Amino acid sequence: MAVKGKKAAKLTLGPVLFNWAPEKWRDFHFRMADEAPVDIVYIGEVVCSKRQPFFAGVLPDVVERLKKAGKSVVLSSLAMVMNGREAKSVRELAANEDLPVEVNDVSALAALDGRGHVIGPYINVYNEDTLAHLAAGGARRLCLAPEIPFAAAKILAAAGKKCKMDIEIQVFGRMPLALSARCYHARLHKLSKDSCQFVCANDPDGLSLKTLDDLGFLAVNGIMTMSDTYLDLSEKMPEMETAGIRHFRLSPQDCDMVKVAGLYRRAANGDSVAGELKELLPAVRFSDGYYAGAAGYKRLPA
Repeated sequence: MAVKGKKAAKLTLGPVLFNWAPEKWRDFHFRMADEAPVDIVYIGEVVCSKRQPFFAGVLPDVVERLKKAGKSVVLSSLAMVMNGREAKSVRELAANEDLPVEVNDVSALAALDGRGHVIGPYINVYNEDTLAHLAAGGARRLCLAPEIPFAAAKILAAAGKKCKMDIEIQVFGRMPLALSARCYHARLHKLSKDSCQFVCANDPDGLSLKTLDDLGFLAVNGIMTMSDTYLDLSEKMPEMETAGIRHFRLSPQDCDMVKVAGLYRRAANGDSVAGELKELLPAVRFSDGYYAGAAGYKRLPA
């Protein structure tokens, strides 16, 4: 039951971080537009600029379909800009005044010139002063890095309220942990980054790495290092809402994201769905350690 005067939680769908075929990428967003109970959808290439041309042709159709379905659309920028061509693409993205931009590399800030935008999880915001500085530059929402514990997120949410900046937190999916100029996928296949043959497309959910003891450790996705586990903060959403955090991000995985979104919509309403999530994804290991300031791979007792 809705509480009078309380803002409804917003469920967001983060950008697809993996190298999916253009048709799969398009159809995924079409289905999310038509069937998923999400409010905001981020689209765009975050990991590797070499992937951008593949879905550029279907991007307008995806935006149109999402908008017709009543979803708010945000364009996500690259998280690591390493050459002039990539810098130019970020400037072109920022020049689009029809849709807001999620800034994942600070190089986009100058091009936005104070226009309202979202700060993505790849820009480190660990204190109130940084948050206030970004808010003064036009940031209206901030998605925190997944390693930030709730104790710190609560403080940032209070600071954001003063600056009229909303806080967003990832609650599902592999966590992005680090970026490198080197492409792990290419190196694994004994290829150079410039002639990678797009081998990352062979792992549409990321490539899991194991320790010498055959235990899940991390996952790689092109130049990105990710968690092997899937983050699940469904049980924490009511507590976060109480702290003033009302934007919850689902990071797309190669699974039935419509059903995932349905479960997290119920979780936002106070239902316990962790058991159903495990039934939906029985092979996945879930974690929530960062939330409590513990090791990120751990699943802590309820």
